[in-house]
Amino acid sequence: MNSEITNKPIGLKLRVLHFVRLMIAAVARFFFTLYYGAEGEKLPPITDDILKLPAVEVAKKIRRKEISSVEVVETCIRRIRDINSALNCFVEDRFNLALKEAKEADDLVSSGTKTEQQLAQDVPFLGVPFTTKDCIGVKGLHLTAGVVLRKDVIAEEDADVIKLLRHKGAIIIGLTNVPELCMWWETHNHIHGRTNNPYNTTRIVGGSSGGEGCIQAAAGSIFGIGSDIGGSIRMPAYFNGIFGHKPSRNIVSNSGQYPIPQTELLDSFLGIGPMTRHAVDLKPLLNIIAGDNSKKLNLNDKVDVGKLKVYYQFSNDAPLTDPVDPEIIAAMKKVVEFLNVQHQMEPKEIKIQQLRKSIAIWLANMKNEKKFGYFIMKNDSVFSICKEIFKNIIGCSGNTFIALVTSLFDYNGPKIGDDKYKHFLKERDELEKVFKETLGDDGVLLYPTHPTTAPYHNEPLFRPMNFSYTAIINCLGFPSTTVPLGLSREGLPIGIQVIANHNNDRLCLAMAEELDAAFGGWREPQKA
Repeated sequence: MNSEITNKPIGLKLRVLHFVRLMIAAVARFFFTLYYGAEGEKLPPITDDILKLPAVEVAKKIRRKEISSVEVVETCIRRIRDINSALNCFVEDRFNLALKEAKEADDLVSSGTKTEQQLAQDVPFLGVPFTTKDCIGVKGLHLTAGVVLRKDVIAEEDADVIKLLRHKGAIIIGLTNVPELCMWWETHNHIHGRTNNPYNTTRIVGGSSGGEGCIQAAAGSIFGIGSDIGGSIRMPAYFNGIFGHKPSRNIVSNSGQYPIPQTELLDSFLGIGPMTRHAVDLKPLLNIIAGDNSKKLNLNDKVDVGKLKVYYQFSNDAPLTDPVDPEIIAAMKKVVEFLNVQHQMEPKEIKIQQLRKSIAIWLANMKNEKKFGYFIMKNDSVFSICKEIFKNIIGCSGNTFIALVTSLFDYNGPKIGDDKYKHFLKERDELEKVFKETLGDDGVLLYPTHPTTAPYHNEPLFRPMNFSYTAIINCLGFPSTTVPLGLSREGLPIGIQVIANHNNDRLCLAMAEELDAAFGGWREPQKA
């Protein structure tokens, strides 16, 4: 198998543009540092130990009557109220209904009508509170996706994933913040405002599941559910130092998610998945939300990490993206060394050259018959968008600046069905073939989730293509798990993603559990 694909050298104009962008980003970083300083707002420490436990352990304690579901829900409510003024991650609650459902869960446990083993089998997450992002339907709560035009839209029913989790006993307690239309990697909209990173509130939380990544890192709920079409689970998980899994394509139902993918191709890019503080929770949650498709994943098959083939790549070398931070490279090298020492494995460095085209492939494959502006504006003509950008600059627009710029740029690039579009579809297919041949059914790829630690608020405007490391995996349909590997010198989370072949999610999850145990996983934010 040849893991390298030959590509034409990057053109001179693109290299010049790449250099200029790096210089502008460096200047911008200087001014952001002056403006924000080194530290943000302080968070209260986590005082309830139940919030530090894996969801599976919380569920076990509830079944054994060591703690009540009502107590767990009340603990999450207190924590959310303690942190939300500083973080602005939580946007709508159903606390009263959740407490009622928690009481019903406790009554079921106390009734003795089912044994502990029966409860574990039938309702494995009985009484466990969780949150999800404001683009996944929860009956009776808003479904805005951060779009002002949708500020009064109420979900009429639960999304499929919420139904599945509630059927297994979990209790939804509320919604978390998202970027406008869930299509940017900083969480900010003009309904709920901006969400702040719990490790340093001057930094971003990522997007689009940014509010969810934040609340998990700050221990506001026991587990979370996000969605991912370009890295929207994995980037927030990375920036907030938690675990996040994007499932294999077409495994988890997207029904009840907004915006609704307009084609089967786009639907295959979107994946709803779990976001947790502990790797051990990922597999049982995925097993539930995959529904009938869980049998395709063979999640109960034992994985011997020591027998996996492990590949790693430090960078995609894509133009217009930042170089990978040396601390991230060092962390990946530590993982390689650990696997070599602990399991006598010999991870192999590879260089898939076509990953340089990650952004071009993703942008072309994401083309839609309905333009971006259609979903966020009453009139999405070029003139209307330009007028709205001016209104944004003077603070009078209901749309965010980046959403308007995205709407404008959506008029450019390949058109569905033209030669350029077909070219990038072919590029995607060729790259997918390379990955499949490389990974087989017993291989994983260690790859950066993002080239830098969490930037300052608004700084992604100067580093817009850095999401290429996650976005390309959506196009290819592979499962991928973000794994935290500690904190940087600035106290910000760093980590990597683990990628496997189609329907081999269990390999990603097994490696995540191995690295969680070896490197410590989630760290409490701002802990002295």
